[in-house]
Amino acid sequence: MTHRINQTFAARKAKGQAAFVAYMMAGDPDREVSQKFLNALPEAGVDIIELGIPFTDPMADGIVIENAGIRARKSGTTLTTVLEMAAEFRKTNDATPIIVMGYANPLHYMGYEAFAKAAKTAGIDGAIIVDLPPEEDAELRAAFETHDLALIRLATPTTDAERLPRVVAGTKGFVYYVSMTGITGDSFAQAGSITEQVTRVREAAKLPVVVGFGVKTPERAREVAKDADGVVVGTAIVKTLDEEGPEAALTLIRSLAEAVHSG
Repeated sequence: MTHRINQTFAARKAKGQAAFVAYMMAGDPDREVSQKFLNALPEAGVDIIELGIPFTDPMADGIVIENAGIRARKSGTTLTTVLEMAAEFRKTNDATPIIVMGYANPLHYMGYEAFAKAAKTAGIDGAIIVDLPPEEDAELRAAFETHDLALIRLATPTTDAERLPRVVAGTKGFVYYVSMTGITGDSFAQAGSITEQVTRVREAAKLPVVVGFGVKTPERAREVAKDADGVVVGTAIVKTLDEEGPEAALTLIRSLAEAVHSG
């Protein structure tokens, strides 16, 4: 529900802080480990959770998240599993927003109205569907409106002044600013350009702007938090979870959250 997202940003803004958004792939490496990890995120300092939906052709993702999706699918994770994980999370946490992030095909296969209804029931607050542009999301957007879910769109360095109003129209919750032209995990854009771009997008959308793609370290997260309303870290978390395990990933998350909140 959009009120959770709005309340989260308002609470951080009141403290003069940016929100920390953490991405994880649902079902990686398996349902049990992934559920425990999901449940532990708020206590580690995560303000908003991005819960990845595994997909066979993740065109916007780098190798780290692509491999996480492969592991998740091998463990039997489906879109239904993702909804079940969110519902399980909601048994103990009714405050932290959950945004699912993925691609249009699984939602289309389930049916946009059926997905929106199921997502609302599961306690999901919105979705980022990276391969569904504004020109093609009317059906999903209508279903989301019916069930009070936020359809969160992406703006990029190549989103020009003519296209930006179309991108932000109908967007709820926040706008996700992709800091570079590339895939997840690539190197971050040069410092300086972010300030202008975030301001431009924020003025057009009248919504918080969250910056992601390429933020890997607490130092960089702190720097971005000076300009953005929120900072997303995904690849670094997924990589640490895979290579070093959940405790190491949660330790990283704590350091990232502290950096963002102090930015």
